[in-house]
Amino acid sequence: MSWPDRIASRLDSVRKRGQWREVRALADGHTTTSVWRSGTKVVSFASNDYLGLSQHPAVIAAAHDALDRDGAGAGAARLIVGGRPAHDDLETAVAGWKQRPAALLFSTGYQANLGVLGALAAAAPGCVIHSDELNHASIIDGARLARADVRVFPHGDLDALARALDDGSDRPRLVVSDEVFSMDGDEADTPALAACCADHDALLVLDVAHSVLAAPSPPDAILVGTLSKTLGSLGGFVAGPRDVIDLCRNTARSFIFTTASTPADTAAAVAAIGIADSREGAGLTDRLRVNVDRLRSGHPSPIIPVLLGSEDHAVEVAHALLEAGLLVPAIRPPTVAPGSSRLRIAVSATHETADLDRLAETLGRLGHPI
Repeated sequence: MSWPDRIASRLDSVRKRGQWREVRALADGHTTTSVWRSGTKVVSFASNDYLGLSQHPAVIAAAHDALDRDGAGAGAARLIVGGRPAHDDLETAVAGWKQRPAALLFSTGYQANLGVLGALAAAAPGCVIHSDELNHASIIDGARLARADVRVFPHGDLDALARALDDGSDRPRLVVSDEVFSMDGDEADTPALAACCADHDALLVLDVAHSVLAAPSPPDAILVGTLSKTLGSLGGFVAGPRDVIDLCRNTARSFIFTTASTPADTAAAVAAIGIADSREGAGLTDRLRVNVDRLRSGHPSPIIPVLLGSEDHAVEVAHALLEAGLLVPAIRPPTVAPGSSRLRIAVSATHETADLDRLAETLGRLGHPI
């Protein structure tokens, strides 16, 4: 079979499984926007811009100022060309925001997980990485690329984790988990995770990408996250002890061999942290909490899944919502397990009450109440 035949066969199998995807372009990043080309007006329930900071005037102004002052790109990796003052400012801001001694920036959150897990595993030959089965793809790939012994424990099952850690060996242990899981929107029991790790002398790494409504992370956990969700910018970070940050700066391949974040993205994130940590940010977070409760009272995060089962049905319901002016993505394998396709509703502080009610009413008419 030729390469063109192999590629055609693979694409055909994707289509037959109901997993074909295309990128939809929107006119802008506002909650109420329109589909580019068609002009169809929609309210987006797809964005992870939970506080609406990507559209905040102060964040946009900071990006403009950095673009005018420093240009469009960083030029190279920071260890080669050097950084910009905004990179140092952002690392200081992230460390303060996450209440850690130091932080290091990566170009994306995905690269942060690849780099951090690889650097930590390489520092501890024979390391065993224990990973929750519903962790994000970047954690899964980072653990694989770390060339460690990876052991997956059932989602949230701390008894199973404790048994796996207590296997009688003295090999170095690292436990990694999302703090808020990106497809179900549920929270890890991070205090219990931290206690389990302390009991077994294991290092705890938490991905806090979606933790906008979560309680503060355990103080001894190394935190990996993104600037592209709660902060509405682009980039990733690790925050933790200075020795860990020094280790990642000197050995994390996805930091060393990647061009630094653009000045505009970096300055935007600095401004966004300033807002998130202010009284205005507290008000936005409170508004987000109210909006989540309006759809599903007490749900721990802005990610609300509506389980539908088959790929075809998920696409059908998402299309019906789009025709009603509501953009809610259908999530299908391999992002989720076969038979668990779903709608993934992402709630923002900028959603209007009327739009939340319209979403709930429309889903109810379609036979899938929230």
